[in-house]
Amino acid sequence: MQDELLRQSQRGLPEERPRPERLRTDCPVLLSERLVLRAPHEKDIDALAHLANNPNVATMVSRMPHPYTVNDAADFVRRAKQGGIGKCVYAITKAETGHFLGCCGIEPIDEQTVEIGYWLGEPHWNQGYMTEAAHVLIDMVFRTRDIERIDARCRVMNIGSRRVIQKCGFQFQGSAMFPALAMGGPVAVEWFRLDRKTWISLRSWGGMR
Repeated sequence: MQDELLRQSQRGLPEERPRPERLRTDCPVLLSERLVLRAPHEKDIDALAHLANNPNVATMVSRMPHPYTVNDAADFVRRAKQGGIGKCVYAITKAETGHFLGCCGIEPIDEQTVEIGYWLGEPHWNQGYMTEAAHVLIDMVFRTRDIERIDARCRVMNIGSRRVIQKCGFQFQGSAMFPALAMGGPVAVEWFRLDRKTWISLRSWGGMR
């Protein structure tokens, strides 16, 4: 998943920051027109390993290894259940079939900020699934968490992820280098932010699709 947000470079943002305890423990099942977002479970392991074992995915996600094995997927599900990966992790699934498509989630940055992270299997790109999932996740966060802003980041070269971020109303804040496990070192990333006031003005999402 995409996790500790960049705050480095000229902005004086630390490379690693201590995490506060979880903001809330409840992570309700989320529904959209075509999707169900729910907790990852053991039945997802094979599909998760298959979709994540793709360099086009792994090189865009900061803490995803490559190659990505069934053992990695099993460990991910275990840690997600224990709250060790972010504080609210979802499997993105198709409402009609239950098929696993990818993952998304949030992680606290400070008392007033969380970061959103996500990835989608390559066969499901360019179908609007990720924007749809991000919308319902963002709505849940602002409606149930006492926070003022959501941060997001993506690699500079990740046009699809940037498009999702912009469709959700995030505004560009800056850029920096950030570690990427699959790349074996830091990569250039862009940092975006959505505040509560902006979300209130966009929450119907009517003009953002």
